[in-house]
Amino acid sequence: MTLELPSSAGPGAPRLVIGIGNPSRGDDAIGPLAIARLEALAPPGVTLLTDFQLQVEHALDLLGASEVYFVDASVVCAAPFELVPLAPAADATATTHELSPAAVLETCRRLGAGPLPPAWVLAVRGYEFDLGTPLSAAAAANLDAAFDALLGRLFGPARYA
Repeated sequence: MTLELPSSAGPGAPRLVIGIGNPSRGDDAIGPLAIARLEALAPPGVTLLTDFQLQVEHALDLLGASEVYFVDASVVCAAPFELVPLAPAADATATTHELSPAAVLETCRRLGAGPLPPAWVLAVRGYEFDLGTPLSAAAAANLDAAFDALLGRLFGPARYA
């Protein structure tokens, strides 16, 4: 059996936004909440995914995308958020059941389906990650700022209305 992989993205290819996190763990819900906000807007030309953690299979989701954004909570980024360009890397997570965004991009590169889409990590500062806690007020404010920046990246300065 041969796996047919889509070639590199062409004009009009969708942009991909992947929200990473656990909605039951306080500020770890930032990624899924960003996806829920985008889903409410039903943006054309944007594919939305959410998952608790990245897996090797997510490399297939990158195929055919014109650009990719990984949205996740972070305890090390500066508040309110950081938008960081992503390069493929076979880091230590490449041998585990959970991959970093860089390892997913590296896995996609190894599939050999053409040039990689430009990719970024939108790291949003979180503070509280205990099971059963709600999103903290500080993280909610950081998510608001990050979401506005993401809309600007996806739709330009005029924002999606």
